[in-house]
Amino acid sequence: MKFGRLTQSLDNWRDAASDMMEGSPLLGIFKYFLVLLLVFITALGWYWSREPDLFTIDESIVRVEPSKRQITGVATTSAMLNIMEVLLNKPGGYIHNDRLPPGVLMDNMPNWEYGVIVQVRDMARAMRESFSRSQSQSREDVDLAKAEPRFNFQANSWILPSTESEYREGMRLMQNYLTRLTDDDINDAQFYARADNLQGWLAMVSSRLGSLSQRLSASVGQVRFDTSLQGDSAAEQSTKTDEQMMIKTPWNEIDDVFYESRGTTWALIELLSAVDRDFASVLAKKNASVSLKQIIRELEETQAIIYSPIILNGSGFGFVANHSLAMASYISRANAALIDLQDLLDRG
Repeated sequence: MKFGRLTQSLDNWRDAASDMMEGSPLLGIFKYFLVLLLVFITALGWYWSREPDLFTIDESIVRVEPSKRQITGVATTSAMLNIMEVLLNKPGGYIHNDRLPPGVLMDNMPNWEYGVIVQVRDMARAMRESFSRSQSQSREDVDLAKAEPRFNFQANSWILPSTESEYREGMRLMQNYLTRLTDDDINDAQFYARADNLQGWLAMVSSRLGSLSQRLSASVGQVRFDTSLQGDSAAEQSTKTDEQMMIKTPWNEIDDVFYESRGTTWALIELLSAVDRDFASVLAKKNASVSLKQIIRELEETQAIIYSPIILNGSGFGFVANHSLAMASYISRANAALIDLQDLLDRG
């Protein structure tokens, strides 16, 4: 009985509130406010979705005084810092961990950011384990040892601690390393530009590009043979798989993979350009400078302007373009050239 009375009271209150608002000017003001808010959020989201421009190595090394800009390692370390500054300070800041609109409603820019941070993580690992150490038994750099875990912090944490705070701490430690690297009175920071060090990092880059190329190509779906154990008759795997498998990227993830690839290639262009300067003597000795420049040129094609408002996913030879296959083509060509460069460094 009490429940029935409560229900009746709620119905009466709702009817009364509806009658009050029906003829009230507040209703029109409220609707007008909602429309303006929607337009503002949409415009802000469009502005935040604009991808940053590429920067030059000369622009990134301005943090180092002119007399020390030719020190080995300055270009790569400065490029790392510049990439992180762009990631955190671009319009909208770091969006991947946003919990409010328009950031929480966006997916293209967060995936672009993730592609960038993956390359930062790989380079931070290479700098900690190889570039800053003379051999495998030598001591790792104190700042780089602390910076790498900061860059590997989860990408979507928004509080206690936030992803941005961890990344900024990693940048501070990377800056400490750069300061010691260019200080004539301190000789405990080193950057060793050797062919074997470069090969190790290029192998990581090649693996990343190979995975992205496969994921992009799977936008139209492919039946693939399982080649996991080829080349070794004694090889084994933990779980048996079918001889042929249908590989297809879900329709709602196609643009995610595309923009992750855009972010990855954007960061790689900057890092490879820095490596071209720091490893100039090594590349020149192997007559490989032009090979690296060609890889950068191939990757620059991935940053072309997208004139379509959406990422199209037509069939391979259909009437509608397939942006994923176009991106996969550029990445595959760059990766093939990257593999050739590794072979050249190995036997040159």
